[in-house]
This record gives sequence, structure tokens and C-alpha cells, in this order.
Amino acid sequence: MWPILVASIVALTVALERALFLLLESSRRNPRQVRDMIVWVERGDIPAAIKLGANSTDFVARALVEALKYPRAFPEAMLAAASVELRRFSRGLGVLDTLITLSPLLGLLGTVTGMIGSFGMLGGAELGAPSAITGGIAEALLATAFGLGVAITALLPFNYLNSCEEKARLALQDAATQIELLLRNK
Repeated sequence: MWPILVASIVALTVALERALFLLLESSRRNPRQVRDMIVWVERGDIPAAIKLGANSTDFVARALVEALKYPRAFPEAMLAAASVELRRFSRGLGVLDTLITLSPLLGLLGTVTGMIGSFGMLGGAELGAPSAITGGIAEALLATAFGLGVAITALLPFNYLNSCEEKARLALQDAATQIELLLRNK
């Protein structure tokens, strides 16, 4: 049960840290600034677009600034800049994914070891105490229940964080596509 407790604490910590990260990122978003950068690129003034987004807190604007520094290689530069930003969004997802898989297995391990102990009583002198054996089996099954509980609970923030990462990817892709089309027409 101790490893399951540790897994639940780690999952809770990661979920809370990621929730705080998403809250901060959403407060730093500035879609108007991104639209204004696209307008400057449409006008053909890439240096003005870079200057506008230079000190931005918006992750899309930061990625565009980095990519616009290399207008002739914009798709490749945007891919690199987007990867840097998306790595920030995916941090901790691997930990949650591992805990979702590991927690039920730890629960099963606890159940198996508990069952071994309970069945070990059958060979001993305590044959007249079936409640001790069934109580041991019930206690052993608690490990599986708690392991499943941790996995199910961690699955909810994991899926939400994955959807937030996908939304960030789509926002970056949308802005990149608009600018790439503008650069091709110049």
C-alpha cells in the first residue's frame, strides 16, 4: 500500500502543478497581439511583427517571433519553435501516464502478496479461524481497489492535460499556417 500512496501523492502533485501552469498560460495569452503580428506580416513588415511580439508572454507570439527571424525557412523554424513551446505543455504527462499504468499493477501485487499470506494460514494451526483467512483476503483486495482508484483518478487530469496540449498545438498550427500562406504570396 505504501507504493500506491506514493503514486497517489506524485499524481496529485503533477496534476496540481500542471493546473497552475495552465492557469498561468491562459492568463498570459494575447490573441490580439498574435492577430496584429499576422497583420504586420500581411503588410510585408516582418521586422515590425517581430518587434511587436518580442517581449510577449503569449506562447504563440513567442513561437512566431522565433520563426519569423528566418522567413525563408519559416516552416522549419516554426516547427522548431513550436516544439519548444509544446514541450512545456507536455511536461508531466509521461509521469501521469506511467502512474496510470503502474498503480493497478501495484494494487495487484499487494493483492497477490496478501493472498499468499492468507493462504499460508491454511497450512498453519489456525484452521479453526476462517474469519482470519477471509479477513486477510478482503484486506489484500483493498490494494487492488486503491491501485485502481489512483489510476482512475489520475486518468482524468491526464486526459484534460492532453486536450490542453492539443489546443495549444492547434493554436500554433493555425497562426503558422496563416503566416506561411502570407509569406508564400510575397
